[in-house]
Amino acid sequence: MIRPGTILGGRYRLDAHVSSGGMGEVWRGHDSVEDRPIAVKVLHPSMNDEPGFVARFRAEAKAMSTINHPGVVRIYDFIEDPAVGTYLVMQYVDGEALARTLVRVKRLTAARTMALVAQAGDALAAVHRAGVIHRDVKPGNLLVRRDGSLVLTDFGIARTADAPALTAPGSVVGTAAYLAPEIAMGERATELSDVYSLGVVAYQCLAGRRPFDGGSPMEVATRQVREPPPPLPRDVPASAKAVVDRAMAKRPQDRFPNAETFAEEARRVAIELGVTGPVRAG
Repeated sequence: MIRPGTILGGRYRLDAHVSSGGMGEVWRGHDSVEDRPIAVKVLHPSMNDEPGFVARFRAEAKAMSTINHPGVVRIYDFIEDPAVGTYLVMQYVDGEALARTLVRVKRLTAARTMALVAQAGDALAAVHRAGVIHRDVKPGNLLVRRDGSLVLTDFGIARTADAPALTAPGSVVGTAAYLAPEIAMGERATELSDVYSLGVVAYQCLAGRRPFDGGSPMEVATRQVREPPPPLPRDVPASAKAVVDRAMAKRPQDRFPNAETFAEEARRVAIELGVTGPVRAG
């Protein structure tokens, strides 16, 4: 049984439970060999029952471990332990999830939103260059440090662009409120699907609400396909609104061509609006 004080792999001490999700539990811990804080994601035993899952997850963790970008959480190790199960060892980020920030303050200024989106776009561009699609970009997976710098994390359902899906055909992967229309229609996730999801994050920061919410996940996904998002508040500058509108275009070809371009435009608008704080380039 995993509990505080458990030692994994003879070096990774688990100190405190952080969160639980559909694929596993996240713990804060310490690596005694490197003498550094870590985060450890222990996969649910049921994930091992899906044919080929562990092999594909291992390949994707390996791809992620090659990414060295300040806005992307570092992957340190991937272990298959017969006694404990499969777990992923990652960089520990001392920051608050953007989701918690939005619960506390409701809305962000347009300048702050564009600055955060620029950083997230930089991080996504680095991930995409490594051939990985995140597939679950949302406020809960964006950690913001006290200095305003942002880190993209939780690659629990990410996959390499040329890999088979980790889920059964016809299933919906991701969080419905941030799901790109093409995925809701059963198509394969692409880099532009991540762009759409980040556009939804920007919308929520500016509006204080998600564009499509309420009802079952399937109902929300259907709205992503069929309905335009409600208008942003009138106090949102036209330049910020234009960035969100393009990122959330229903057709992938109408969005920014890649995350890097999205980040560049968001950064330009953030500076135009007089942002203070990090607007880090990739």
